[in-house]
Amino acid sequence: MEEVTGAQLIAEALKAQDVEYMFGIVGVPIIEVAMAAQAAGIKYVGMRNEQAACYAASAIGYLTGRPGACLVVSGPGLIHALGGMANANMNCWPVVVIGGSSDQNQETTGAFQEFPQAVRTSMYGRPGACYVDISGDMVNAKVNRSNVRVVSCCPPPPVSLADHTAITEALSVLKGAKRPLVIIGKGAAYGRAEASLRELVERSGLPFLPTPMGKGVLPDDHPNCVAAARSRALLQADVVVLLGARLNWILHFGLPPRFDPHLKVIQVDLCAEEMGNNVRPAVALLGDINAIVSQALALQSVVPMNYYTVFHHISQLLPHDCVIVSEGANTMDIGRTMLHNYLPRHRLDAGTFGTMGVGLGFAIAAAALEKSQNKGQRIVCVEGDSAFGFSGMEVETMCRYNLPVVIIVVNNNGIYSGMDPETWKEMAKMGDLTTIAPPVTLLPEARYHEVMTAFGGRGFLVRTAEELRSALQLSLSDWERPSLLNVLIDPASDRKQQEFPWLTRSNL
Repeated sequence: MEEVTGAQLIAEALKAQDVEYMFGIVGVPIIEVAMAAQAAGIKYVGMRNEQAACYAASAIGYLTGRPGACLVVSGPGLIHALGGMANANMNCWPVVVIGGSSDQNQETTGAFQEFPQAVRTSMYGRPGACYVDISGDMVNAKVNRSNVRVVSCCPPPPVSLADHTAITEALSVLKGAKRPLVIIGKGAAYGRAEASLRELVERSGLPFLPTPMGKGVLPDDHPNCVAAARSRALLQADVVVLLGARLNWILHFGLPPRFDPHLKVIQVDLCAEEMGNNVRPAVALLGDINAIVSQALALQSVVPMNYYTVFHHISQLLPHDCVIVSEGANTMDIGRTMLHNYLPRHRLDAGTFGTMGVGLGFAIAAAALEKSQNKGQRIVCVEGDSAFGFSGMEVETMCRYNLPVVIIVVNNNGIYSGMDPETWKEMAKMGDLTTIAPPVTLLPEARYHEVMTAFGGRGFLVRTAEELRSALQLSLSDWERPSLLNVLIDPASDRKQQEFPWLTRSNL
């Protein structure tokens, strides 16, 4: 009957929990543990100081999501490792520290069943350091393998979601922000939230600031990164979305004079004990960062889109060689930064004179030229709903000559801003609309796409990002007739506040 040593069982138990790296300094009684770990396929790195060994093992936990092992002797060896354990706890990085101690009289190998629990404890909830003490006589003791109980590998930590009501409240606070800022901490990096965060930032147009170890979750050269203006961004933000970061000394504790005294914080964290440290959050979202951001994105997809969401998806689908025609107020201004050109003479907009109504005429000219030159370039006309009204009947011209122009009307029910249908109906009950309707408002959710279909073109009513992408892809593939996408967005949607608003100054 095969016999195995305690050292072998330790190594096999760690390997069974997907522990791939061990760092440490060997001595009696744990030399055999290191040798057994190597035999089991665990990579052992001999260090020169237990503190550094624990730092390395905890960094493996951060980088891989599974804890590294730190192997130390008792007494001074364990004391030296305490610094690394404290650092792991503060960073919320999983690590399992294994220390050898004096012999104990034990008749069973029950202690070896503690390793699955140690790995689980280091990873679940708030990640951190977990210590397992191994008595010296257990290392070289032998037992029949048939008496060893095999414990399966503990699964990844359960993914916890935030309360749906809290998500809705957070989106409401964010929607009301004039100068929002997303702060990305290392908790977002540990939570592998990079893909969902990129979608959130790019769909909403939110600026972001990484903490030192949050750098790289989104690229430092991303156009929404405001790291170069860090102090100004922190001071001027009125709403901060705190993603896996803490308002500690690195972020000046979230307090004046570095932050606005009236700052609202939306705090997203895995650890309940971190909520409200130094600054009470306006909304606390407890759970897995990646899951919570995905929750917000899912909820955002069923509420009205804003300009930045629309332009994010348009920019992803437009061919690089297309001719972009753009006019409107917010539509043209935001489009200038979010809809990129790659070739000369492929951009037409209101220009020096700031003329509204030029869009469809420009698009017809570009389409007629394309039809004669046959370069295979699409003409995409991005209009505000007010701007479209100046020359909307020119869609008949496009249909008459079979000019395959793609028109996208970004419809917010007004000039700069409008009203939702329910508010409009209630206002109409109050009296004559000519005396009470704000001059900037237009008819809510006007069916501009039906103007196009009336003349034989394609028309699409779009409310969600999925509908937008589907309609735009279909329109770009159709070279036989023009298309119009009537994209309904939040009537209150606006451009970011401008520091020097001389061009758009208004008392509204």
